[in-house]
This record gives sequence, structure tokens and C-alpha cells, in this order.
Amino acid sequence: MESVVRSQSATGPDTPVSNEKTLIYRQSHWTRLTHWLWAISLFFMLLSGLQIFNARPQLYIGKQSGFEFNNTVFAIGAENTANGSRGYTEILGHRFDTTGVLGWSGPAGQETARGFPSWATIPSYYDLGTARVVHFFFAWILVTTLIVWLVASLINGHIRRDLAPRIDDIKRLPQDIIDHAKLKFHHTREYNTLQKMAYGGVLFVLLPLMIITGLAMSPSMNSVLPFLNDLLGGRQTARTIHFSVMVLLVLFFVVHILMIIAAGPINELRSIITGWYRTDPPAHDNKPAKRNS
Repeated sequence: MESVVRSQSATGPDTPVSNEKTLIYRQSHWTRLTHWLWAISLFFMLLSGLQIFNARPQLYIGKQSGFEFNNTVFAIGAENTANGSRGYTEILGHRFDTTGVLGWSGPAGQETARGFPSWATIPSYYDLGTARVVHFFFAWILVTTLIVWLVASLINGHIRRDLAPRIDDIKRLPQDIIDHAKLKFHHTREYNTLQKMAYGGVLFVLLPLMIITGLAMSPSMNSVLPFLNDLLGGRQTARTIHFSVMVLLVLFFVVHILMIIAAGPINELRSIITGWYRTDPPAHDNKPAKRNS
């Protein structure tokens, strides 16, 4: 279906056509709804997940862990020193002082040993049961909407039309990288190559991997899908992958927000809230406007 297009002159009715900017209906109501549902779900999953992680703030590779094993790849903790209690973060054997943020944090005079600080967890106080309830509730919202979105997008052609990189996209990749490095953005109806790769990586790699590793860590799922742990290299490895995917999603979010600010926050936010997006003059975007499902 062709989208509704509104042409708006930059200066007035006598302005040449090449100076016109057009409002197109870029994001459908379903795209916008799922976008915000995923954003809300991932927010609560992140903060409740950090609370769950605090119950055992170490990551391992393999099927087992403990004092007799030397397979720790990440750890947050606290230790007593000559200068008092200090927090630390250890990555692949390299230790960093993170007092006040990771390992040892809290109001002045009331610091306690904990992995992530109270302001970064849901709930802020230690409550593993509540954190699990919140985490799984929003996890199921994420899984359900992702499955529905995937089926609908396959049926209406959204994935093939808007997200799947084409040969021309691959050819434009070097120029897209240069343009982004220069903060030079082209406002068109189509996603550029880097957007397709980033969105595709999140939707078809990171989120499915997070779901699979989450299932592998669930004791109740071990009897239903006993092969998952072996496939992922063990429950502890699955937990490490799960945490790593979370870090990558946070990095994606940070870059995503920075790109929105750099490309024009009003235009970008209008698109994901109302669906309407202002494109560049026709001289820069000669392709017909189509509706993004």
C-alpha cells in the first residue's frame, strides 16, 4: 500500500521543487507499538536482571563453577584493604578498582558490598524473588511481541522490503560508514545499510540469542529442552553469553540514542511516535515513498 505523502515547501509556494521537503508515513502503528513495548520490556529486564546477577556476581565458561575450577571470566566484588573496603571488577584476570559503583557502593557511611549499585537495580533493595517475577513477566512480553512481529513481517514483506540488505546496500556500506563518521545523514524513506545491519543484528541475532540463553538457564526448561545447555557449552557459559548480549544491547541503545540526536531528534521521535517522517528534498531522495509496515 502506498503511504500518504504531504509536501511542504521550505520557504513558500514559489520555492523550486528541489527545495521541498516531504512528510511521509514511515512507521506503521504496529511498528511503533512493538518498538515501545520492546523498549519498556528491555528496560525492566535490564534492571531486574542486574538484581538477579547480584545474587552471584561472577561469570564462568563451562558447565560447572566453584573454588576448584579456574574458569572465571568476569567478577564484581569487594575486599578489605589498608584503606578500608574497596570494590573491584575483574575481567579475564585483570582487576580494576570500581569503588562507589561496582562491588562496594551506597550512601556515604552506609556503603555495602553488592555487585551493581541500588540505583541500577529493580527493586533497589536486595529481593531476588521480586526481581525474578519482574524479569520473567517482561521477558514473556518481549518474546510474545517478537514472535507476532516476526510472523506479520514475513507475511507483509516488511523484512524482505525494508530490513534485508541488498547488493546495492553492501556496495554503499563504505560510503555510509564515512557519512556517519562525518555526522552527515540522508533523510529518506528507506533505512541505510548501517541501519539495516544494526536492526537486523538486534532482531535476528541478539534478541533470539538472549531468549535461547535465558531458556537454557531456567531449571524448569532443562527437562523440556535438555539439549540447550550442551549446545551452548553448559549452563554457566549460557549465563555468560546472556550477560554479554545484555552489554551489546546496552551499547546499541547508547549508539541509537546518539544517532537520533545527531540526525535530528524532533524528526526521528516524530517518526516513531506518530509515524510521520520528514525526508530530504527530492534531489536527494528520488525513490517513491512507501509505507513501512
